[in-house]
Amino acid sequence: MSILAANAGLLLTAWLVEILFGYPDWLYRRIGHPVTWLGHVIGGLELRLNRPGFGKNLRYGLGMAAASFAVGLAAIAGLCVALLLPATLPGFWVEAVIASSLLCCRSLHEHVAAVRDALAQGKADAARAAAGRIVGRETNRLSPERIAGASIESLFENASDGVVAPLFWGILLGLPGLAAYKAINTLDSMLGHRDARHAAFGGFSARLDDAANFVPARLSGLLIAAASLRPAAVCVMWRDARRHRSPNAGWPESAAAGALGIRLSGPREYGGTVANEPWLNAGARAPGHADLSSALALYRKTMLLGAALLGAFLLLELPR
Repeated sequence: MSILAANAGLLLTAWLVEILFGYPDWLYRRIGHPVTWLGHVIGGLELRLNRPGFGKNLRYGLGMAAASFAVGLAAIAGLCVALLLPATLPGFWVEAVIASSLLCCRSLHEHVAAVRDALAQGKADAARAAAGRIVGRETNRLSPERIAGASIESLFENASDGVVAPLFWGILLGLPGLAAYKAINTLDSMLGHRDARHAAFGGFSARLDDAANFVPARLSGLLIAAASLRPAAVCVMWRDARRHRSPNAGWPESAAAGALGIRLSGPREYGGTVANEPWLNAGARAPGHADLSSALALYRKTMLLGAALLGAFLLLELPR
């Protein structure tokens, strides 16, 4: 069996573990989560290196050094785990369980389902609070339709960032690649902002995340379109994906907009500033709370299709 097939087997097992069990709350309360550990490292580096008195070029360079350190540390940690575990069935399962902690398929579904349930019960404040856990914009003043739209956008953007991309890099480079990607994504989440504090220091992290997600985002869009069985998903994706402010998020989001027959993106508020972003699938209707159920069903179909394709690849690689 090839290295790619071995990695694919590991990642498929990790994916199934994450879907079935997730990351236990009791474990999180006791030791935190690998992403929170990365967050502490990145936060400490920024606190020490991102000084307002430094010039723009120096801050960019220090941000590059901080990002390189965090990604290298994560990759080395993943490599050490992979090398130290015995090449036995128990060792395989331990590595798969560790790898499962770097995926968020189940938790993403649960978070969006919480928004759906709150909106269905007419609890707008609870829906805003639930949406605030998964979207980057301010949610305090969002209308129910904008809460639904923001949650659907986050669902499919994170399907790419939190599931497809980690699997992609894990299959290519094993646990070290998976851990390195997670560090890149965490760096972008924490530092890749356009405000005065982060624009220079986090500039390299944002560009690195764009590069790491270039292929996975387009794969995600194709998976969403294929899972929907709707030609409109491909048409909207091809037409509108490049209009998105992000070079990558537009692909899964526009595919979902076409598949669900709704418009997504559009103007949004960040830190009191309104960003006049273009609409994806502009001529379609605004999303409502009922569309969250349809979006979650499409998400499940997309994940099932991805797992089936990964399983088919493994079957083809089995020795005959």
